[in-house]
Formats: sequence, C-alpha cells, structure tokens
Amino acid sequence: MNRSFAGSALAQLIATRVLEFVREPEALFWGFAFPILLAAGLGLAFQSSGPQALKVGATDARVADQLRQEKSLDVESMPVGVAETALHAGKVALMVSSDARGLVVYRYDDTNPEGRLARLLAGSAIQSAGARETRITSTDDILRDPGSRYIDFLVPGLLGMTLMGTSLWGMGFAIVDARKRKLLKRLVATPMPRAFYLLSFALSHFVIVAAEVAILVGFGSLVFHVPVRGAILDLALTCIAGNLCFSAIGLLIASRTQTVEGASGLTNLVMVPMWVCSGVFFSAQRFPDLLQPILRRLPLTALIDALRMNMLEGAGLRQLMPELMLLTSCFAVCFGVALRTFKWR
Repeated sequence: MNRSFAGSALAQLIATRVLEFVREPEALFWGFAFPILLAAGLGLAFQSSGPQALKVGATDARVADQLRQEKSLDVESMPVGVAETALHAGKVALMVSSDARGLVVYRYDDTNPEGRLARLLAGSAIQSAGARETRITSTDDILRDPGSRYIDFLVPGLLGMTLMGTSLWGMGFAIVDARKRKLLKRLVATPMPRAFYLLSFALSHFVIVAAEVAILVGFGSLVFHVPVRGAILDLALTCIAGNLCFSAIGLLIASRTQTVEGASGLTNLVMVPMWVCSGVFFSAQRFPDLLQPILRRLPLTALIDALRMNMLEGAGLRQLMPELMLLTSCFAVCFGVALRTFKWR
C-alpha cells in the first residue's frame, strides 16, 4: 500500500471520529461542559476568601455581643425555641445561652466538626470578654439527637435529587423514543386530547415516586434514625409537587428534541447545575449573597428546602406554602409552554 495513501486514509478516519464526537451532544456535555460547571459551582461555594464563618444562635443579648468579638462566628440573637429548632435542623452549629446565675451553656453536637470548632471559638470569645471581671463558669450540653447530624441534612437532599432525576429522565427518554419510532405521529391522528397524553406521563410517575420516597425515607429512618417530624401527608404532597414540576420540565425538554442523545444532553444541562447549587450535599448558603435570590428560585432548591423543613423541623403546609407555590407555578408554566410548542411528528 502506498504510504501517502495510507497516511491520508488514517487522517480521514481520525477526522471522522473527531467529527462523530463533536456532533454528539451528550459526549460534549460530559467531556467539556460538566467539568466546567462542576468546577465553577464548587469554586463559588468553597472559594478561598477566608474561613467560612460558623453560625451560632445566642439566646442572650449580652452573650451575643461578647460572641461577636470573634470574627469567625456568625452570631444571631434568637429566642430559645427558635435556637433549638435551628440547632436541630443544622442551621446553626452551636447554641449559647445563660441563666440568672451567669452560667453559660453551650449546646452542640460533638460529632459535628463545625460544632466542636464553634464551641472552642465561642468559649474563647466569652472568656476574653469577661476576663476583666471574673472567670465565667460554663457547661456543655452535648446534643446527639436525630435531626442535627449531616445524615439528617443529606437524606432530604438525596430524596429531592432522586425525584428530579426520575421525572426528567423518565419523561424525556419515553417521549423522544416514541417520536423517533413514529408513535406520536399515529397518536395525533386519534380523537385523544393531546393534553391527556402529555399529562399521563407526569401522573404515571406517582407510583414510581411513592416507591422511591418509601424506600429512601424508610431506609434513612430505620438505619440512621433520620426523623420525619412533619405529617406524612404533607411530605407526600411535597413530593407530588416536585414530581409534577420536574415532569413538566422534562416534557418541555422533550417537546421538540428528535434524538435520545439530544434529550440526554439537555437533561444533564438542566440537572447538573441544580445538583451543585441547590443544596443537595452542602448548604446553598455557601454561595455568594449575590447568587442567593437566583438559587432560592431554582425548583430543586425549593423542593429540598420543603423536604428538610417537613422532615427535620416538622413544618406544615402553611410553612411550606412558598416552596409549594414555586413548584406549582413552575409546573403550570412549563407544561403550558410544552403543550403549545410540542412537536408530534
């Protein structure tokens, strides 16, 4: 074989393989977009702009002023009941109170590294503030109750992430596959209302969602004693709202997509930023304040916040209403747009 011909053939084959890769949306997403999105999200959440201030709840104004002398503590004055709830929900690492005798009580989970560090910093700040008067007596009230641990924080996040993934993938692949096999073209010729066909996808996921919620919540409760302090009915309604919301987003993604690969790329493009930014594995409060209004309006953020409020704080429908309204509004808008723009052929 002529060497020049062999070299030309090899070059053509290499160019063909490169073009195949470039024309594959899923490969481009996971090869280029995903690492950049992940690096950007984690970089913003854990940026090296100094140590993260530890949140502390103080039930006494004088103690709160003393604690604020320590710059590594983010101190908030709050009533005892509010501080207890915040500590159980993991919103503060340490609760500091004092009685009429001047005894300072530090309440925290000693299995939580942030709790132990906050205790040391708070103790040092209060002792320094009272050094000119007299040595301040204190005691530790160790908290190891379910609800204040990392696993308690994690399970609702994983539940929200699972609901999102099931709804988006189940909706996108089924519809695009039906379009690819010309099934949608046949269905549109029948007397069936188009909205019924699309709505059936969202409603059919209820059985799957019920199984997912039961398995994950049951596993967390039985194995790790993760609490479910709110009403089960409220938890179920929250999961249904999340399922409908993400099913509508999946429907919108699949409304005009022609290939399974294209649907996969678009689905990942929607899911991955919310995985990183919506507080699945760590608090969304780590992101800069400038981004907080945007992050709070992400559907997954609303779903996870509602799940944590119900499971860890015992919140009812009235407290969950802002998050449920956001999920319901997202469902209505995405379903309405998808119904108008849906391509049946």
